[in-house]
Amino acid sequence: MAVRLDELAVPVIAAPMAGGASTPELVAAVNGAGGLGFLAAGYRSADAMAEQIDRARELTDRPFGVNLFVPTTPAAPGDAAAVAAYRERLRPEAERHGVVLPEEIGPDRDDWDAKIAALLAGPVPVVSYTFGLPAAEEARALRAAGTVQVGTVTTPEEARRAEAAGMDALCVQGPEAGGHRATHGVADRPGDVPLLELLAAVRAVTGLPLVAAGGLADGPAVAAALRAGAVAVQLGTALLRADEAGTSAAHRAALTEFEATAVTRAFTGRPARGLRNAFIDRYGSFAPAAYPEVHHLTQPLRAAATRRGDTAAMHLWAGTGHRAARGGPAAELVARLWGEARAAGR
Repeated sequence: MAVRLDELAVPVIAAPMAGGASTPELVAAVNGAGGLGFLAAGYRSADAMAEQIDRARELTDRPFGVNLFVPTTPAAPGDAAAVAAYRERLRPEAERHGVVLPEEIGPDRDDWDAKIAALLAGPVPVVSYTFGLPAAEEARALRAAGTVQVGTVTTPEEARRAEAAGMDALCVQGPEAGGHRATHGVADRPGDVPLLELLAAVRAVTGLPLVAAGGLADGPAVAAALRAGAVAVQLGTALLRADEAGTSAAHRAALTEFEATAVTRAFTGRPARGLRNAFIDRYGSFAPAAYPEVHHLTQPLRAAATRRGDTAAMHLWAGTGHRAARGGPAAELVARLWGEARAAGR
């Protein structure tokens, strides 16, 4: 039987967080609390994605989802020069920390074709998409395999396109969200319409079920999103300090230590919200709108900073509600948030 996002026992979805925070253990914990867990396949190979799916199936017999990053179109003329200029600006930083920046960055489809093939050979209950939408034939094939498909959107126009592409539901990402803005174009300017207003605007153009995402860190915020018409909420930053999350110790500590967040292209070339640190302040205004080129360019710097636990140079994705993130077992965090939401008039 297909998953109905509007019939979850607890209308809470664990946001897929690429880079390691989302784990099979977190999926199982959120499932056990009555919600819907998600794996993040972005940046993983198809084989690594399949390994995580197998592990999640060992840990839970309930439905879960997998998120895919949709490949971007080839870089526009001029991007190579902009990336080269950014490389030169970052080179002293790399030399200070003893890392080498890549000089040549080839095409990158994030193992897309192999991932689609794997998800057709071993279907999962839910697949969501970030940065765009699948090709029509891919969406049809996954639908025929029984997979519910969710398009992540940041504007009403993206919502229209997602519905036309055959999506079964939409994840409406507000500007408050941590991590990458899910804009369908690399160079798109991130919107600034608050989540609750964005939900209303998207609701005006589609009848698909809506999942609300962005800055939802406490019960009243969850309740407000559900009252605004969402059938469920998607929580990412609120689960970064959960016991089962793969969040690094430095990132966990920074969530309560840093005051502000900022949207930046400094780390990947795509706009993403993270804790505002020295790297963002130093390089954010120079980073070109070039993804995945900038992502690969800065990868050695980010890896070295993570090894050092250097929060001044790490990419510390976080939403606007990061100060409210709590530690403890994920099932308890979900139960507490849902209890607070019900008390707030869900």
